[in-house]
Amino acid sequence: MSTPTAAIEAVGLVKRFGSTTALDGVDLHAPAGTVLGVLGPNGAGKTTAVRILATLSRPDAGHARVAGLDVVRDAAAVRRTIGLTGQYASVDEDLTGTENLVLIGRLLDLSRRDARTRAARLVIRFGLDDAAGRTVKTYSGGMRRRLDLAAGLMGHPTVIFLDEPTTGLDPGKRDDVWRLVRGLADDGVTVLLTTQYLEEADALADHLTVVDHGRVIANGTPAELKATIGSRSVDVRPRAASDLDTVRAVLAEVSGRGLPAVETIGRHVASVPVDSDDAVTAVVARLAALGVAVDELALRRPTLDEVFFALTGTRTDDGTDDTTDGTTTPATLEEVPA
Repeated sequence: MSTPTAAIEAVGLVKRFGSTTALDGVDLHAPAGTVLGVLGPNGAGKTTAVRILATLSRPDAGHARVAGLDVVRDAAAVRRTIGLTGQYASVDEDLTGTENLVLIGRLLDLSRRDARTRAARLVIRFGLDDAAGRTVKTYSGGMRRRLDLAAGLMGHPTVIFLDEPTTGLDPGKRDDVWRLVRGLADDGVTVLLTTQYLEEADALADHLTVVDHGRVIANGTPAELKATIGSRSVDVRPRAASDLDTVRAVLAEVSGRGLPAVETIGRHVASVPVDSDDAVTAVVARLAALGVAVDELALRRPTLDEVFFALTGTRTDDGTDDTTDGTTTPATLEEVPA
């Protein structure tokens, strides 16, 4: 049952494509002004869920509400409330940045004056003011992605869907998009983010839902999901490589797991699983007493990548999500609600 603060709520979503079940009873929930991260390997059903929430496809069973509106019965009103940015930039390469935004604004029934005013504000906000008068074909990949995000905000949406928004971007450009997403949430916009970059989900999401084979297999905050696999490690890099055996012995002693449990990772780094954060203090004290100098000493918590692998048995990759067999199925006119 929907609550007044739920900006996105889906219950029991089912979607089939022939004999393939893309969604098999998926539940999603995002309070207003938060970022919901939806994770899953290729074929998990992430894009299918976004398409239903964005009214581009009807569910075969279940129901969903966005900004309090039913995505089937109130589809037209939902579209006036949301923004959508897909995996690839959808702007027109032969138009300038400003012309693209004004065109989107006009399609959203903004007056020409309001569309130009809104476009001018967005090109500044997204750092595109110096390139706004250039055709998009001259833009870099990162600039196109920023323009695509700006286009999704032309209608003043309260909810925005970002379907793998940083696919194909280098780390620097990805950081730019992350800052923009954080800014949206700070402004009170609710964001549903699908991604296969685990560091992206960790950096941006208030809550995570992991989907595999069309079903939800885990829910929680990033910290809660990391806690489910319960592993923490102390990593130590001694200043002198000759002290590595001493470091290994200290880690084995502190952990109580015996020397075989200590691993050597990377270059002259010893690592051991521990049950308590207090182990760091004990390791520091023992190494100091033995006169062992270290260059690095850290408590390493589980990563989302480790959680993802534990839950799904697969590593993430940079491929696109799908609805059936690895390709995104376009909406047909029959699928899109009036």
